[in-house]
Amino acid sequence: MYKKIFLFVFLIFLVNHCGFTPLYSNKSNSNVSITDLTMKGDRTINNYIKVNLYQLLNNSNEKQFTINVDTKYNKIVLSKDKTAKITEYELSSTSVFEISSNNKLIKKITISEKKNMNNIEDEFEEQKEERIAKQNFAATTSRKLITELSILNDY
Repeated sequence: MYKKIFLFVFLIFLVNHCGFTPLYSNKSNSNVSITDLTMKGDRTINNYIKVNLYQLLNNSNEKQFTINVDTKYNKIVLSKDKTAKITEYELSSTSVFEISSNNKLIKKITISEKKNMNNIEDEFEEQKEERIAKQNFAATTSRKLITELSILNDY
């Protein structure tokens, strides 16, 4: 019995002191600020991106960037059944970011995301799935952009 308790306490101690930190745990501590965010293209994805980047907007951090975003969203039919009913779609999002600082273009980044989606008979459920896919596209795109801005800040 004492061996089990000792082993349990030892494992808890070992896991707590292994040095693990989440990858994006210090993204709020980055010295990056977005002074101007101009968006065009798909309104829904752009709004989700803006919500995800809200913590970086108009901060008074060291490095300040101006970002222009152009987002394109496509819903392409992949397959149909024998009765010509759509059975599968491909949802894709492409976001082009032009990052500038002090009125000079520093970098142009293109981030693309894709997802295959089966057709759902209930149109409300299909729109819900499409909205969730757009939220996921925006979250992934925002994380990649924040990573790029952090890298640019180091130079």
